[in-house]
Amino acid sequence: MVGRRSLRWRDDDPDRQGPKPENVPVCPLCERPIPRHARQSLHHLTPKMKGGTHGATVQLHQICHSAIHARYTEAEIARRLADVEALRADPDIARFLEWVRDKPDDFYVPTRRTRERRGNGKVRR
Repeated sequence: MVGRRSLRWRDDDPDRQGPKPENVPVCPLCERPIPRHARQSLHHLTPKMKGGTHGATVQLHQICHSAIHARYTEAEIARRLADVEALRADPDIARFLEWVRDKPDDFYVPTRRTRERRGNGKVRR
């Protein structure tokens, strides 16, 4: 009986309830699946206040989206981080991605602003 039960919960089990893995969107930043019940949001690659359009968005986990905006101003995102590859290559985001990679797909904790960017939104040096 134990063998049957363990088969019931395998990811490739055809009797498994819920969306199939190929129907679940993948976060382009951390490359983990975004379950339907997980916190998620649309990220404007170029912020709207800096001329971005609604069409230039990507769906991210909320924690990934918050990590971007906690570290960078809208101007910095527009100037040098306006695509997913540039975000992944950034050292601060790369450290975040390494940390979040082994978390469950629906993992979320509130994100605090970084030490360099607090209060009035200006970056401290």
